[in-house]
Amino acid sequence: MSIQQDQHLEQNRHDLRCDVAVVGAGVIGLSIAWYAARAGLGVRLYDPLLGRPVEAAGDDGGASWSAAGMLAPVTEVHYGEESLLTLNRAAADSWPGFVADLESAAGLEIGYRTSGTLSIARDGDDMAALDELATYQDKLGLDVERLRARQARQLEPALSPRIRGGLLVRGDHSVDNRALVRALRAAVAAAGVSFVAEAVTDLRSLEAATVVVAAGAASGRLLPGLPVRPVKGQLLHLRGSSPLIGRTVRGEDVYLVPRADGRLVAGASVEEQGFDRRVTAGAVHELLRAARELLPDVDELELVGTAVGLRPGSPD
Repeated sequence: MSIQQDQHLEQNRHDLRCDVAVVGAGVIGLSIAWYAARAGLGVRLYDPLLGRPVEAAGDDGGASWSAAGMLAPVTEVHYGEESLLTLNRAAADSWPGFVADLESAAGLEIGYRTSGTLSIARDGDDMAALDELATYQDKLGLDVERLRARQARQLEPALSPRIRGGLLVRGDHSVDNRALVRALRAAVAAAGVSFVAEAVTDLRSLEAATVVVAAGAASGRLLPGLPVRPVKGQLLHLRGSSPLIGRTVRGEDVYLVPRADGRLVAGASVEEQGFDRRVTAGAVHELLRAARELLPDVDELELVGTAVGLRPGSPD
């Protein structure tokens, strides 16, 4: 944490005007706090993790620290969610401007990549599912290109020779979520936001004109009746002497997201395990198995870390 951030933790927050109190210092909470402060509002940001450097957060860093950072509205479209697709595409279109503003304000790069997503079919069943998805995407007017196996391997030579084909979505992007959190913390501190390194247990204790709850999977604890639950996801961080892939590669059971520093993020499990944050041998095994079916050279990579995130899940 920077000296400037330490000073924010030490200042007497009760002497500062508080127009907006934001609970939760993930990507959403940090972004809201940053924009509110830029608009001239007095902002306090509450999160116990603000009391330590972001790198020390570990698995307690929440979904923002543990995510893979995919910005993939087209690849992740689902039947019947056309209105959500419209919202997600508008959000994705705003990212280039957001990146430019944030990197300028923070003086840090956030690993924004625009190389697209390549979805891969391992067998005939996968190929049938991709064909069905591509037909739906075509009907929605989305930019998707069907690829034969040879064409997919020309784009990503490390792919297994056993694959059957794929779909290329050039409009999907990604960001290094950990670099994003670091940059947002720096920008928020520079904007004059007051950091409060405490857990909020009762919203009525916050002296602010407006309170924003951005606590992710834990938001339901602050807002009884809010239908949000934790959905556990485990990820792996791998590293080799040179990058295996240049864009996000997705299979039926795994996605692989490259990082500028040479890491390869493999994720993610989907588990209904409450607030359990354990890394399990079974999840590691399944992710590695699915990853090596797409990229056999995964076997040669170093396993440099694991991560557990709790997604905020909802009934719909």
